[in-house]
Amino acid sequence: MKLDSLREDFAGEIVLPDDPGYDQARAVWNGMADRRPALVVRPTDPDDVIAAIRFARERDLLIAVRCGGHSIPGLSTCDDGIVIDLSQIRGAEVNPEQRTAHVRGGSLLADLDAAAQRFGLVCPVGVVSHTGVGGLTLGGGMGRLMRRFGLTLDNVLAVELVTADGRTVRASEDENPELFWGMRGAGPNFGIVTSFDFRLHPLDHPITFGTVEHPVERARELAALWRDLAENGSDELFLSFGLANDADEGAVAYVTALHSGTPERAENDLAELRAFGPPTADSIMVRPYLETQHLNDDPHGWGHRFYMKSAFLPSLPDEAVDICVEHTVHAPEAGEIGFSTWAWGRKISEVPEDGTAFTGREAAAWIAAEAMWDDPALDEACRAWGRGALADLEPFSSEGRYVNDVAEVGSDVARAIYGDAKYDRLLALKREWDPDNVFQLNQNIRP
Repeated sequence: MKLDSLREDFAGEIVLPDDPGYDQARAVWNGMADRRPALVVRPTDPDDVIAAIRFARERDLLIAVRCGGHSIPGLSTCDDGIVIDLSQIRGAEVNPEQRTAHVRGGSLLADLDAAAQRFGLVCPVGVVSHTGVGGLTLGGGMGRLMRRFGLTLDNVLAVELVTADGRTVRASEDENPELFWGMRGAGPNFGIVTSFDFRLHPLDHPITFGTVEHPVERARELAALWRDLAENGSDELFLSFGLANDADEGAVAYVTALHSGTPERAENDLAELRAFGPPTADSIMVRPYLETQHLNDDPHGWGHRFYMKSAFLPSLPDEAVDICVEHTVHAPEAGEIGFSTWAWGRKISEVPEDGTAFTGREAAAWIAAEAMWDDPALDEACRAWGRGALADLEPFSSEGRYVNDVAEVGSDVARAIYGDAKYDRLLALKREWDPDNVFQLNQNIRP
């Protein structure tokens, strides 16, 4: 492949299959996505992104866009195409007076978290610090502060992106507002984001975080307590109910809590959870917020094989808990396998359902069957387990799916994610901004 035209306009790094760093450059977070692109480019600014898109289009190369590389179905890489790796377009700058952050498109959550916390501020983001800001935000942005401050995309003030025809465009409530609507929930369909502007919120004190575990036989009782606390507790309280099949302890039920208020308020609001016992484990304690943001980094490190399937729920009845227990107890013997159920509502549901392309705001909870393992021989068993679990939970689910969790691809899948009305609106946007479907490695809105 001749690269002369690209080298003339491109100031960043170009990695080819014969180069020493190729295997590292092509690797992504999910070990199941073992692909071999024709080249990987690392732009340094929007002009480099424009040059890379132009080069790819001239040669009809499939384009994959990589920020943090955490795409569950491996959409941040490809075979035989070009990977535009944004890792050199990285960094976050905070304006503490305006409580805003300007974040470059290749930044990780750790960059945004650290920059904001230097001023006692925070943006609600995800729970693994090496996740890319771009992918997380454009699909939604679930995290432990979402009931108090909203999803990550609810805190986006503006985005700057490079479009399929090589233009640099800004989208906000005032500039290209319809595109801004679509970017928040289906953004990878419309361009490559080179920067975000975020709203920040005060959080200048330690928080309270940890998990209580109980034998799986108490799952129904623990889920009932989780429901009560989620419904009646403070906006400062995040709660996740889960089940896990531990190789040493067997199946367990647990609740993970983060209280973002003062330690005194947290002690009061978490008293009933901690008195439910005796627990087999209790790690709840006062910690710096940044510490909690790194606790999942090693358990969710790069290179493991991963599959998940999720749904939104209007409630979590006992019958659904029983289904989760049954699937947990009889799960394949993999590295980590189980269910997570996160309480929704509060600030998330205050945004009108049609306010962004994101679908699922009216849910009471999000539930996921998750499996992480290392042996390729377990691939089909783990995928089948996740599919079977969510099939059994489907009667309890509500409209929409969280796009960042969806491991399948296809136009029918995209329509199921967004619903008919939003899908048709997104289709009109796609035809306006990317009629040739240059950006198709996503939950694709096919023009």
